[in-house]
Amino acid sequence: MNTQKIMKIFEDTAYVRMGGSDAELKCAEYIKSLCAEMGLEAKIEDFEVDMANIKTAHLYADGEEITCKGYLLCGSGEIEAPLYYLTNTDKYSLSLCKGKIVLVDGYMGYWMYRDIFEAGAVGFITYDGNANYVDKDIDQRELRPHVSKGDKILGVNINAKDAIRIINEGVKTAKIVVVQDEYKGVSRNVIADIKGSTDEYIVFTAHYDSTSLSQGAYDNMSGSIGLLGIAEYFLSNLHNYSLRFIWCGSEERGLLGSKAYVNAHESELEKTVLNINLDMIGCIMGKFIACCTAEEALVHYINYYASEYGFGIATRQDVYSSDSTPFADKGVPAVSFARIAPNNTATIHNSYDTMAVMKGEQMESDIDFITSFACRMANACRCPVDKKIPDNMKDKLDIYLTRKRASK
Repeated sequence: MNTQKIMKIFEDTAYVRMGGSDAELKCAEYIKSLCAEMGLEAKIEDFEVDMANIKTAHLYADGEEITCKGYLLCGSGEIEAPLYYLTNTDKYSLSLCKGKIVLVDGYMGYWMYRDIFEAGAVGFITYDGNANYVDKDIDQRELRPHVSKGDKILGVNINAKDAIRIINEGVKTAKIVVVQDEYKGVSRNVIADIKGSTDEYIVFTAHYDSTSLSQGAYDNMSGSIGLLGIAEYFLSNLHNYSLRFIWCGSEERGLLGSKAYVNAHESELEKTVLNINLDMIGCIMGKFIACCTAEEALVHYINYYASEYGFGIATRQDVYSSDSTPFADKGVPAVSFARIAPNNTATIHNSYDTMAVMKGEQMESDIDFITSFACRMANACRCPVDKKIPDNMKDKLDIYLTRKRASK
C-alpha cells in the first residue's frame, strides 16, 4: 500500500458516511471493491440499527430562536419550561433539574442522562464546537437507545457560542420543538478472510463510518486503509493463524458494528485468539500508542518489540473507546493502535477531520509497524497472549459499558 494509493483512497472517501446511511453503504461497497482488486473476497454483512429522520427542530430562548439540531431518537413533541444550567452533578445541583429544560456541558452520556431524567428534567440542551473557532457548526447527535431505555425527553444540540450567550444573557425560559420519524434501519460490516495453517483466527478491525460533520479521514478511514495494507501483505506471505478483517459500521453510534459482529459470531469467538484494532493512524502530528485490553504482559511485549523494530510508541493497559472493546468484553484479548494528535493540530468528530491532516508517508510507516507486529502474532506456533481478560480490565469494561458507575 504505497503513498499514492493511500491518498487516492482518502480522496475517494472524502464525504460524510454516518452509520446506517446510504453514504455508509456506498463506502462499504467501495471497500469491498478495493478488496476485490487485491484478490480478496469480501462480503457485506447487514445488521439492524435504530434510525430517525428529523422533520423539524426548534429551540427558543426567552422567545428568540436559537439555531439547533434535534436529537435523533429523542421522540417528538413540544415542551416549554424554565432553563437550568447544570454545572455539577452533586445531589443538590441535580435536585434543581425538576421541571426544567437542562443545559449541560459536553456530551449527553449515559449517567448524565439517567441523572437528569431521574431528577425530573423535562428536556435538555447540549452544545459542541469551539467558542474560538469562526464556524457555527452543530453536530447531529442522537439519544442512543441504551441511554434512554425508552425514557425519552426532548433534546437539542447547539453551538458553543450560543450556549455562552444564553447563559451570559441570563435566559429564563426555553422551548424545544422536535418532530421526527423513528424506524429500524440497516448498517453494515465488511468482512474478509485469509486462511492460514490453522482454523484459529486473529481478527483485525477498523471502523469506516463517520460523524455527521466529518469526512472522517483521520477518524477512521486511516484505520480502514491500514486494514487494507495489512491484508495486502498477508495475501502474498504465508502465516500460521487464519486472519479475519472486519471494517465495522456504526462505530460512531456506540460501537454498533463490532457489537453486532460479536453477537452474531459468538460461537466463532472461541477460535479467535486476538483482536488487533486500528483507530486513527497516519496523522501528520501526534504520538503512536497501543492500548491493550489484555494481560499486562502484552504491554511489555509491544514495548520491547517496538524498541527492537525501531519505532516510537507509548503503550498502556486500558480500555480503548473503539471496536476492540466488544471483543475484549467477550473474552478476546485486544490491542488498539492509534496515532493521537494534539487537539490544536488535528481534531475529530467535526468538519476539520479531512485528508489535509493526513500524511501518506506516515500512514505507510504506521501500517508497516502494525503489519510487522501482526506478522509475529500470525506466525506464532501458539499465540503468546493469554486468552483471559484480567480482573482490572473487566472492571474497566463494566464502567465503560455502563454496567457499573465509576466512583467519583
